[in-house]
Amino acid sequence: MNRYPVWKYVIIVIALLVGVIYTLPNFFGEAPAVQVLSANSVAKVDAAAQSRIEDALNAAHLTADAVTLDGNTIKARFDSTEVQLLAKDVIQKALNPDPSNKGYVVALNLISRSPAWLSALHAFPMYLGLDLRGGVYFMFQVDMQAALTQRTESMSGDIRTLLRDKDIRYSGIARNGPQIEIKFRDNQTMQGAIGLITDQFPDLQVAGAPDGIDYQLTASIKPQAVLKIQEQALKQNMVTLHNRINELGVAEPVILQQGLDRIVVQLPGVQDTAKAKEILGRTATLQIRMVDEGADAGAATAGAGMVPFGDERYLDLNGQPVIVKKQVILTGENLTDAQAGFDNQTQEPTVNLTLDSKGSRIFRDVTRENVGKRMAIILFENGKGQVVTAPVIRSEIGGGRVQISGHMTAVEASDTALLLRSGSLAAPMNIVEERTIGPSLGADNIRKGFHSVTWGFVVIVAFMCVYYMLFGVFSSLALTFNLLLIIAVLSMLQATLTLPGIAAMAFAMGMAIDSNVLINERVREELRGGASPQAAIHAGYDRAWATILDSNVTTLIVGIALLAFGSGPVRGFAVVHCIGILTSLFSSVFFSRGLVNLWYGRKKKLKSVSIGTVWRPAAETALAKTK
Repeated sequence: MNRYPVWKYVIIVIALLVGVIYTLPNFFGEAPAVQVLSANSVAKVDAAAQSRIEDALNAAHLTADAVTLDGNTIKARFDSTEVQLLAKDVIQKALNPDPSNKGYVVALNLISRSPAWLSALHAFPMYLGLDLRGGVYFMFQVDMQAALTQRTESMSGDIRTLLRDKDIRYSGIARNGPQIEIKFRDNQTMQGAIGLITDQFPDLQVAGAPDGIDYQLTASIKPQAVLKIQEQALKQNMVTLHNRINELGVAEPVILQQGLDRIVVQLPGVQDTAKAKEILGRTATLQIRMVDEGADAGAATAGAGMVPFGDERYLDLNGQPVIVKKQVILTGENLTDAQAGFDNQTQEPTVNLTLDSKGSRIFRDVTRENVGKRMAIILFENGKGQVVTAPVIRSEIGGGRVQISGHMTAVEASDTALLLRSGSLAAPMNIVEERTIGPSLGADNIRKGFHSVTWGFVVIVAFMCVYYMLFGVFSSLALTFNLLLIIAVLSMLQATLTLPGIAAMAFAMGMAIDSNVLINERVREELRGGASPQAAIHAGYDRAWATILDSNVTTLIVGIALLAFGSGPVRGFAVVHCIGILTSLFSSVFFSRGLVNLWYGRKKKLKSVSIGTVWRPAAETALAKTK
């Protein structure tokens, strides 16, 4: 009656082993480290850079516990923060000899001390939130006026292209603050332009009036469209920041909107505020322009003349100057995707760009009109532009797919695609608040949270063992197993643990032990009713299951609601809460029954069980005394 088949015990043993293995990494703590990232598409994070770091540390007589190359980052781990700070300066000088032109980002960080055999099993510790691990906190103010200016500038270029395509002649077009001003020779032409712009640009309000001997059309963005542009700018900045931080390997960042024009960014584990700013500032965008191949531009390229009016000078990947026109044909806003790949014919590394419908149309028209001329693809990062490639247009290019190739390694192609995928900021941002939470404060929070969970656990175990005797011991072991599973699942999911998460963990222990209380009391009721010990154990577990399931499902619904609609600390609480409910169903029913069956199930003539005092009704007790 009360015996588990072997396969159920196998499940319990496997769950126990998995719980222990994936919980272990959380007990090794974190070590101070120096993290190295690429600051541009030229600086490569590879084995050669790793060797330079190791040589620099050896020359400075600094010993690193480990220097590892992990994807697009190099991490050097040290014993103490003192050595970490010294190593950062040494690595900074070795990789960035010219402070004005930094190719690498060198930042302080914290990494796990887990042994290699656990890492080989993909057993990693939980991520810790800002309140537990320490890190940096920024609040950014988005420059909404700049977003409107950029949008107005973009519309100005679109209107210029539209009027040219429709063969509507104008004598001048310029942006004047938030307005676009277009001059015409006669009123009839202006009225035709008003109708066309009103039809093609519903977000613009257009008016025309005489201006001396000419006529001037004035277009400005409608108030409702202004709010939409500002909202889109805020969302795009949040997406760009999230992509940038994730791509650069900062674990579990928190990016939240606050108010109408502010963004909060939390970077757990990053100790260096200055380097965190540098990481957040790493946004890249792409511009496509035509190369000026005139005589004056050729002289400027050779260094024998000034850059012609209307042109700009940039360097390519080989450091050679390229003179390009200021007029921008396409920008990164027209990109929908960027992936690294290889040319089918030459097998050279390439970056494959996918344009949206508007960008595809513009690119097709420009390439058709400029066959035989050079087109420059310029990558802008941190305000500096660099010509990635400047190929000759051989034929019209349609379909919205563009391939960048030429003198790039596979790593450079991957980095360039990474930067372009991350996008560009829709509007500039300024830091209005910043603060650093040190690792010591995080360690203090961990210690207090650990103490709260530990003492709660001890009190529960003591009560259960005293009140329910051996069944209380089984319940306590099930509770321990439940706590082990919660930590293991959080580690396997690489979830972020915060102070609210620790509170949810303590709450989950209460929910788990409540299930065992229901089971134990149900067994007592069966014993009071005269059932045999074996029958009481069997009926107690079976009849308590429905009540346990109902109570946990209703609580789980609340947890899912918090998970779906909550954010920040509320969401952190909900994650641990939901996991705790699911693990408690397994541990308090399946695992604890396995222990009881293992202990009592093999006894054929069981006369009593150790479950504390079985209270009988007063009338029944009195009747027993009279007999």
